[in-house]
Amino acid sequence: MSAGSRKVIIAALLGNSAVAVTKFIAAAHTGSSAMFSEGVHSVVDTGNQVLLLWGLRQAQKPPDAQFPFGHGKEIYFWSFVVAILIFAVGAGVSIFEGVRQIMDPHPIESPLVIYVVLAFAMVFESAAWYFAFTEFTRAKGRWGYLEAVQRGKDPSLFVVLFEDSAATVGLVVAFAGVLASQITGILWFDGLASIVIGLILGGTAAWLAYETKGLLIGESANIAVVDGIRSIAASHPGIVRVHEVLTMHMGPDFILVNISVKFADGTRAEVIESTIAQMDAAIKETFENVRRVFVEAERQAVTVLSDE
Repeated sequence: MSAGSRKVIIAALLGNSAVAVTKFIAAAHTGSSAMFSEGVHSVVDTGNQVLLLWGLRQAQKPPDAQFPFGHGKEIYFWSFVVAILIFAVGAGVSIFEGVRQIMDPHPIESPLVIYVVLAFAMVFESAAWYFAFTEFTRAKGRWGYLEAVQRGKDPSLFVVLFEDSAATVGLVVAFAGVLASQITGILWFDGLASIVIGLILGGTAAWLAYETKGLLIGESANIAVVDGIRSIAASHPGIVRVHEVLTMHMGPDFILVNISVKFADGTRAEVIESTIAQMDAAIKETFENVRRVFVEAERQAVTVLSDE
């Protein structure tokens, strides 16, 4: 995992912690449902960043007898947990609070306090979003933004970016709801804003869960990596056919590779062994995230397990 991932998460953690306190103070002082939902939103985001930092730490644990390929998938698991928490806590509480406000509306006291807090929160959220967006832009390389989310293998970056994006949009919705209630005198606009914030969180959580599910289950390397490995294997003398190239991400920077090849009839055992060793070295030199390579030779069960 890159150091940039950790910096992005810490920046978001500090920003959300400060914002959550001010939002709850404003909600208690004014009675705004939308502001209360925003406070819950910030608390959930703060907890999520703690979980992501924990996942990054756990993912760095070395391999052992129980987990011979390491703990890299810890970050995938905790990213999925984050998505569930956003949906269950953030979206659920916001929608519930919005419905309660619509069914039993009450006027907002001291709306000026809300506007000040929202402005304060927007400054912090925008700074955290810009930091996450800058790091994500750097990490995505030549891919487009949507493509980088779909093909990226480090969810810690886009999870924080999604959270910060939802938080920024939520602040705009909260401002609109409070302002509409104040101008029109229709009190349920505040509750409606809370429901909209909940729907935004729910949509964000669903997308995050979808994107991290494949990584958690066992997603293959990107097609360019798979094709590159196949080309390297096929280029070695004596190999007449590459049957399968199976890959799996054991973490953002750990790819497991299993290759099934057919050697020419009559190829001597020592030639097969030498070719497999050369293939292993060439693949790892070309793709730095490949950590383990297994090669199955047809008619001869030859397997290579390479150390990091």
